Amino acid sequence: MSTAMTNGIMVTVKSQYIPERSSVSSRQFAFAYTVRISNESEVTTRLESRHWIITDAGGHVEEVRGPGVVGVQPRLKPGESFEYTSWCVLATPSGEMRGTYQMVPDRGGAFDADIAPFRLALPQTLN
Repeated sequence: MSTAMTNGIMVTVKSQYIPERSSVSSRQFAFAYTVRISNESEVTTRLESRHWIITDAGGHVEEVRGPGVVGVQPRLKPGESFEYTSWCVLATPSGEMRGTYQMVPDRGGAFDADIAPFRLALPQTLN
């Protein structure tokens, strides 16, 4: 699990291996990650876009950018949270993800909320 706080926006991520979407023989390892974005500031803030940096155990890096998350751009009032689950596929049995969400407060002054690095790994490779 990873947690990061930026300007009152708390981002927490948990990941897990998805064996039913994976194929070891094809070198496709699927991982789900659940993200919780909590607005602990005093200003309503909207998630504008995302930037993910996905690195597999071989050092291959893939960057993903796009508007919102899972098709929405949630607007969070103070004290509200938004949670979603997504997934990715790696060519190795472990890796790491990190990134940012571009956040836009109602009062202006967009900023990048950090998504702290978190591991993607088969259960037996966590140690």
